[in-house]
Amino acid sequence: MPATPPIPAPSDDAPLRLLLVKLKHIGDALLLTATVSAIRTRYPNAEIWVVVRKGTEGILAGCPAIHRLLTVAPVDSDDRGFATFWRDLKTWRRLRRQRFDYAFELTDGDRGRWLAGLSGARHRCVNTSHYPLGFFWRRRFNHTSNSAWTEGHRVEKDFHAVGDFLPLEKEIPSLCFEKTQASTPDFIRNLENYVVFHPGTRWVKKRWPKEYWIELGDALLKRGHGIVISCGPDAQERSFARELVDALDDDRVINVDGRCNWSGLAGMLYGARLFFGVDTAAMHLAAACQTPIVTFFAFSVVSQWRPWKVPHELLHLDRPLFKDGVRIMPAEEVMLKLTPIMALAAADRLLAAPADKPTR
Repeated sequence: MPATPPIPAPSDDAPLRLLLVKLKHIGDALLLTATVSAIRTRYPNAEIWVVVRKGTEGILAGCPAIHRLLTVAPVDSDDRGFATFWRDLKTWRRLRRQRFDYAFELTDGDRGRWLAGLSGARHRCVNTSHYPLGFFWRRRFNHTSNSAWTEGHRVEKDFHAVGDFLPLEKEIPSLCFEKTQASTPDFIRNLENYVVFHPGTRWVKKRWPKEYWIELGDALLKRGHGIVISCGPDAQERSFARELVDALDDDRVINVDGRCNWSGLAGMLYGARLFFGVDTAAMHLAAACQTPIVTFFAFSVVSQWRPWKVPHELLHLDRPLFKDGVRIMPAEEVMLKLTPIMALAAADRLLAAPADKPTR
């Protein structure tokens, strides 16, 4: 649905000043890069400011189209307090001084609406199809759109939430983490023919069983592949990675052990034959690096969170997990049905596919 009221389309070379506010998790921040790239392509003279949650900004280091990157309160509510509120207030005051042409609220929450709706931008834009505005916020946004987004990908949600107000090209780009911004860690610099395992996730229900990772790893080692086991700095993730290394017991298995930032992980992914993991920010980073992906989906909505515009094989159960709002299959049973044999077959298909295979 077109923006209400309509906005005159700017010229492609207009020196626009744009604000995008997306206060979500790390993976959500990376998904925004497709829209940022689309804006930069259509409006090369635009100055693009982005506001995200503190702790998610590192994954945007590979998107040079962003002119200024600011952070506000972290995702974890336990890390918020008066000091956080005061810093957010200072950020809002800084945004007010910029006199943006457009401000886009992409969070669907009060904190994001506060930053965008009270930014003082000439055009303050928000989608209201799934999260309607209350009376207070209706007076703060002067342009709204009702474009439905729940059936599409979250990349498409961001793209149309901007494109409904600011004309963009029809084709949505890939995710962005530029290779020039990636850094290859020394401990894999001479490694060839390797795949990346990223088994960690903070969601217990998304975890693939350890014995499955070991079985898959053994099969790949027998085929001559090295394995880089990636994990974040979380103690549980590091412990799980060490258990996999010990079980596989092969010099060609390298443990990252939480030593890499997002730039380092991007460097590993650019050199990898395949990425194996569940639907996490690391999976989306693999898509940004155009690394073929084998991923395990148990509970996430496939249409909204699948790998974006990259060759991939998505393993999931093509059956309802809920009936009348009640779970009909336990979490552990879902992942047990996604077997190492299925993952290995998916890997074979990806490795055999032509390099110019269409991605979507």
